[in-house]
Amino acid sequence: MEYRLRMKDIPANERPYEKLEKYGSETLSNAELLAIVIRTGSMEETSVALAQRLLALGENNGGIAFLHDLSVEELRKTKGIGRVKALQIKAVMELSKRVSASFINNNRVTIKSPVEVSSLVMEEMRHLKKEIFKIILLNTKNHIIKHLNVSIGSLNSSIVHPREVFSEAVKVGCSGMLLVHNHPSGDPEPSREDIETTQRLVNAGNILGIKVLDHVVIGDGKYISFKEQGLM
Repeated sequence: MEYRLRMKDIPANERPYEKLEKYGSETLSNAELLAIVIRTGSMEETSVALAQRLLALGENNGGIAFLHDLSVEELRKTKGIGRVKALQIKAVMELSKRVSASFINNNRVTIKSPVEVSSLVMEEMRHLKKEIFKIILLNTKNHIIKHLNVSIGSLNSSIVHPREVFSEAVKVGCSGMLLVHNHPSGDPEPSREDIETTQRLVNAGNILGIKVLDHVVIGDGKYISFKEQGLM
């Protein structure tokens, strides 16, 4: 009879639940964290082995981030992942995006560099299937006052109009703003339309006395700052 390693056969201090409780979540591997989410394995494998097998599917597809893109139906195609496990995974993926987005709503957050902009919005925007154009409004100390989505779709002058971009900025009395949008292709390299629209908005901001500080384009795990690239 073939012997199968069971979770109870693993030393207690090496089991995911016990490791997290004793050493902290940061010490766990991706597979161990996912194993806690899906809770149980099967007759053939432990929850950790199941998690490892699922994560292996994304090794050449963006790593663990590929889970964001899978639907419940797609997750269920993996042996050992049924309806409940698939729903648990989707819930955690969605929660991770909302936690990331919640930091933007905290007006105690101060933006000092493009990398800080990226860290705030990356998980929220890197997996989007459509282009979203967002503005982040700042006070004189570069604290976030508010953020909002202005448009959905390709970035061009007909969709992103200064009227829509600056109406809320004028209303809240911000002193500066950051422009952010994503490229669903994963490549953050600015297009000609991106550059032209940015310059148009910079000019409008100068007239209104609201400085456009930067435009950050979000790709899949990487970004490009117009300021850093000398594009504005």
